[in-house]
Amino acid sequence: MSTSLPRNRDLPSSQYDLTTYWGRVRHAADISDPRTLFVSPAGLEQAKRLIHLYKQHEIPTMTPELWRAKKVVDSTLHPDTGEPVFLPFRMSCYVLSNLVVTAGMLTPGLKTTGTLLWQIGNQSLNVAINNANANKSTPLSISQMVKSYLMAVSASCSVALGLNALVPRLKNVSPSTKLILGRLVPFAAVSSASALNVFLMRGEEIRRGIDVYPVLTEEEKKKREETGEPVQSLGKSQKAATIAVGETAVSRVLNATPIMVVPPLVLVQLEKTKWLQARPRMVLPINLGLILATSLFALPLALGAFPQRQAISAASLEEEFWNRGGKDGKVEFNRGM
Repeated sequence: MSTSLPRNRDLPSSQYDLTTYWGRVRHAADISDPRTLFVSPAGLEQAKRLIHLYKQHEIPTMTPELWRAKKVVDSTLHPDTGEPVFLPFRMSCYVLSNLVVTAGMLTPGLKTTGTLLWQIGNQSLNVAINNANANKSTPLSISQMVKSYLMAVSASCSVALGLNALVPRLKNVSPSTKLILGRLVPFAAVSSASALNVFLMRGEEIRRGIDVYPVLTEEEKKKREETGEPVQSLGKSQKAATIAVGETAVSRVLNATPIMVVPPLVLVQLEKTKWLQARPRMVLPINLGLILATSLFALPLALGAFPQRQAISAASLEEEFWNRGGKDGKVEFNRGM
């Protein structure tokens, strides 16, 4: 994020009100805007240069051009490291990266091998995205990452295969209901495994804690602008990490729900029409279109569920942080995405 660049004066967090859900949704729509993927390295450097000029007071106020520069930086750089996130794993590429594996998992009539391969592909992508966008104050080792990946893959494959075997055996259920339940099996597998994946990939944060910082008053912010001193971490909090990881897991489920539910249910109804029955080759492009359209709307709605930069009462954390909060007794931390 732009706040990770060398600074004197801080940029506004957003042009939207991040204390409201819809403000966070609009901010998330900027971060996840696929158009930022087409910004060249020179364009990124230009955006960073504009932000630097603002922080050095050479640009007096936020302008439309500066807001665009902030959007490019926020969607490209990791807020903890200040380094570009690998392009396929940025939130601005999330919809496109997930499109193929989601379509694969939602393909009607998948056999056991296909189910396993697509679940493995999905969890592999989840691991990469979760690791790339995690809070970097507590990094995960390679061995821990491999262990977490194997557990997430095992969980998703077990749920998918178990439900695929269970649905046909259901009694007193009409064929049409069984068809719908069968199409929703990927949703159950993806939702459970996505939440587990987040906890596994970011478990080290919960075990060791993440950095928390005091919330600054306006007077403290102005003083900091004059001195250029960075805000010092108050220490690592396991409770803050649990909140950060838990909220990220919930947002993953919120994102997966409409994507894994709406397209298969709509496709079931479309497959009953004479038009599609006469054009079976159209099933795949229609499925892809439904997934893409749903994903574009679902991602900002899910990301906006919780603030990325979270502020909470210091009294709700470990005792070592009590009475050490900043403005209104609060501390803040990067939740990660």
